Amino acid sequence: MTSQLSPSEPTAPTSRSAPEATLVLDAGSRVVAWSPQAEELLGHRACDILNRPFEELLAGSAAGISGGLQRATGTAFGPCPVALCHRDASVLTGQLSATVLLGADEGRQWLVRLTVNHGRGDPDYHAALFDALLHRAPVALAVYDADLRCVLQNSELQRVSGLADEQRLGRTTSETLSGIEGKAVERRQREVLESGLPRTDEVRGMTPADPSHEHVWADSMFPLRNHHGEVFAVAQAILDITERVHARERLGLVTEVGSRLGNTLDLRQTTLDLACATVPLFADITCVHLLEEVFDGGTPAPGRVSPHSVLRCAAVRPELPCPRPGVAAVCGCGFGPVQQRALSTGATMTSVGERRAADEPGGHSHLYVPIVTRGITLGVVTFARGTTREQFEKDDFLLAEEIVARAAVSIDNARRYSRERATALALQRSLLGHPEAGSSAVDVAASYRPAACELGLGGDWYDVIPLSGARVALVTGDVVGHDLPAAAMMGRLRTAVRTLAELDLEPPELLAHLDDAVRRMDDEQSMSLDSERAYSRDAPTSATQAEGAAGSTCLYAVYDPVSRRCTFASAGHMPPLVLSPSGTAEFADPPVGPPLGLGGPPFESAEVTLPEGTLLVLYTNGLVQQGSGRDLSSGLRQLRLLVSRPQRERTLQEMCRETVDALVPPSPVDDAVLLLARTRALNPDAYATWDISEDPQQVSHMRAMVAEQLERWDLDALQFSTELVVSELVTNVLRYGAQPARLRLIKDRTLICEVSDSSSTSPHLRRARTTDEGGRGLFLVAQLTQAWGTRYSGGGKTIWAEQTLVAKEGQFASL
Repeated sequence: MTSQLSPSEPTAPTSRSAPEATLVLDAGSRVVAWSPQAEELLGHRACDILNRPFEELLAGSAAGISGGLQRATGTAFGPCPVALCHRDASVLTGQLSATVLLGADEGRQWLVRLTVNHGRGDPDYHAALFDALLHRAPVALAVYDADLRCVLQNSELQRVSGLADEQRLGRTTSETLSGIEGKAVERRQREVLESGLPRTDEVRGMTPADPSHEHVWADSMFPLRNHHGEVFAVAQAILDITERVHARERLGLVTEVGSRLGNTLDLRQTTLDLACATVPLFADITCVHLLEEVFDGGTPAPGRVSPHSVLRCAAVRPELPCPRPGVAAVCGCGFGPVQQRALSTGATMTSVGERRAADEPGGHSHLYVPIVTRGITLGVVTFARGTTREQFEKDDFLLAEEIVARAAVSIDNARRYSRERATALALQRSLLGHPEAGSSAVDVAASYRPAACELGLGGDWYDVIPLSGARVALVTGDVVGHDLPAAAMMGRLRTAVRTLAELDLEPPELLAHLDDAVRRMDDEQSMSLDSERAYSRDAPTSATQAEGAAGSTCLYAVYDPVSRRCTFASAGHMPPLVLSPSGTAEFADPPVGPPLGLGGPPFESAEVTLPEGTLLVLYTNGLVQQGSGRDLSSGLRQLRLLVSRPQRERTLQEMCRETVDALVPPSPVDDAVLLLARTRALNPDAYATWDISEDPQQVSHMRAMVAEQLERWDLDALQFSTELVVSELVTNVLRYGAQPARLRLIKDRTLICEVSDSSSTSPHLRRARTTDEGGRGLFLVAQLTQAWGTRYSGGGKTIWAEQTLVAKEGQFASL
C-alpha cells in the first residue's frame, strides 16, 4: 500500500495537527478533488492522489467503504468508522461521512469528510461544526458551482425555502424560486465568482414555504477556493431579517411623516403631505376625509361624531379618476359604514374585501383610523392595499395610529390657524373699507397684498374719504409691523384720519393733529406695558409692542373737482406718482415731514392743478422695495414704466392688479398697498357762484338767483328748503362775517350750498328759547339738510350744507 502511493520525489513528513479533511469522489470512487487539509492530514500531495481509487487510502476492512459509496442511493452516507493510511505508513482511525454533490446518476459525486481521533476524550470540534452547519444551524447555507447550479444546501435552507434536495440540487436560483428576483441573485453570484470578493445584499420575495407573505433576507455570498487559490464555487449564508427590516421601515415611515408634517399651516397641504408620505411605503392608496366645519376653521363638537355629519375628501394619493362625469374630488376608497363606525367609536377599524385587479382603484384590505386630537374628532384616514401586498396586520394598526396621531396635531394646528387667519384678514379688510364706492370727484381702484407672514397681516393701509364741496381725500399709510398689533394700530390711525377729515382740516394741519394722536397712543401703550410688568416681571414684550405707532408714515391728498386743484402733505411717506392724460408720468415733490410720532418741524403742503383724467398713484414702500436685486430707485423706475404703458382699454382695477402682480413677489416679506385715482372735473354747468355785497337786500336777490338756478337744474322740489337755507347763511354773513363773501351752489350727488367769507368766526348751533327773537337759523339749516359744517382756509371760512337731490316726504312737518 505504501509503495503504491509513494511519490516520485519524497516529501517531508507533515504534522498531524489537522483533525479534518475533505475530498471529492466520482461515481467510481476515484478521487477527483483533494483539499490542502487532506494533504496535511494524510501527507499525500494532490498530484499523487487525483484519479486514484479511494480504497487505496483505506486500511484493513475499511476498504469495503468504497463499494458502499458506489451502491448508496441516498444523498448522504455515514458517518461510519474508518482506518486511513498515512504516507509514513501509519494508520489513522476516525470517522467518514459523505454528501452527494451532484445527484444525476451518471454524474454523481460525493463530498467526503474525514476526521481523525486524537484521543479517547478529545472533542472533534471540526466535525461537530460541519455537522451542525449542515443539520442544525439557524442560518441557511448553500453552495453553487461555476455554472451557478446548487450543489449543496443545509437543512435550514430546506425549511426556509420549502425545497427538498431533489427540487434544488443541480438547478439555478431562477429555476427554483419564482417568488424572488432570481436573475438579480445570479448576477451577484457571477460577480463573486469573477471578483473573488464577498458581498451582502437584501433580497425580498416569497418562497414555497410561505407563499402569502413577503420576507426579507440578508444574502451573504463568499467565494470557495481550491488548493491553488482559484475560485471554483460560491457559498451563500442566508438570514431572515424580515422583522428587523419591517421595524426599520416603520421607524423610517414615522420619521418621514414627522419631517413632512408641521412644515406648513395650510390645511390641504398638510393632509396632502400625510397622503404622500404613506404612499407607497405603507399603503397603495391613502385618503383623508375631514368634517365639513374643519375646512372652514370651525371646531367640531367634542365626543362622538353624529351619523349625519358631512365629510369631504381633503387629500387622496395617488390621484384617481372620477367614477362618474362631473364628480370632482372623489376618492377611490369611497366612504361607507365602516368609516362612519370608526368616526362614531373613535377606534381603528379594518375591512377585507374581494381581491381586485392591480390597476383597479381601491384594494382588498382597508384600514380606517379616526383623526382625534384634544378630545375632538376631525375626520378619518383610510389606508388601502391592493392584491400585490399583504393585508393589514396588528403591527400595521399600531403604526397607522401613531402616524395619524402625529398628523392630527398638525391638522388641528392648520385648522386653528385657518380660523385665526380668516378672522384677522376679515378684520383688516373691514378696516380698509371699500374705496371703489369713492366719490364723483375721482374713479378709484385699490389693492392690498399682505405679507407672507404667520397671519398675513400688516400695517399698510389706504382710504378714500368724501369731503364737503364735492372734494375727496386720498390717503395711504404704513404702520411698522406685520402682525395683529400692527393691524390694530392701522385701524386706529385710519379712524383718527377719518375723524380729523370730517373737521375739514387743511392737509398739513390734519397731519399735525395725527402726529399728536400717535404720540398719545405711544404714551398710553408705554403706560400699559409698565403696568403689565408690575404684575408680571417675566411677561414677554414683543418688538412690535415696544415700537408702537411711532415711525408710521402717511400721505394725505385732497382733490377739488371744481378748481381741479390737488393738495399733498406727507409724513415721511413715498412720493405720489402723477400720470397726465398725455402719458407723461412724474413723481410729485411735496415737502416731506418727519414720520408720525417722532416730532420735528411743522408739516407743509404742495398744491398742483391737474387736468381732467390725470391718474394719481399712491402706494407704500412694500410695492417698490421688494423683489430680487431691486432697490428703491429701480422699484420707482419700474413703477413709472408700468403705469405709463398704453392703457389698451384696461380698467383701473385691471391696471391696479397687473401692477401689483408685476412688482410684488409671490411670497412677499412686506405688505404692499396701491391706490389709483383718476380725476374728474365738475362740469361748469353743475355749479354757480355769486358775490355777496354788504347790502341787506342781497338776501332776497340771492334767493331769486338760487330759484332760477334750481329751475335750470330741474330741482324745483328743493326750491323752498334751499331758499330758506340760503337766507339763513347769507344773513349770518351779513351780520357776523367779513367781506369779500360769496355764495356757491353745486349740483353733484347732493345739492351743496356754500357761503364763504373772510372771517374766521365759528358759528355754532344752539337751541333757542321760546322768548328769544333769534338763534334759530342754524337749527333750521340742520333740520332741512342732510349735513352741514364749517371748513377753514387761509382766507377765512366756508359754511356748507348738503341736501339730497330728491325731497323727502314730510320733510317740513317738524318746522
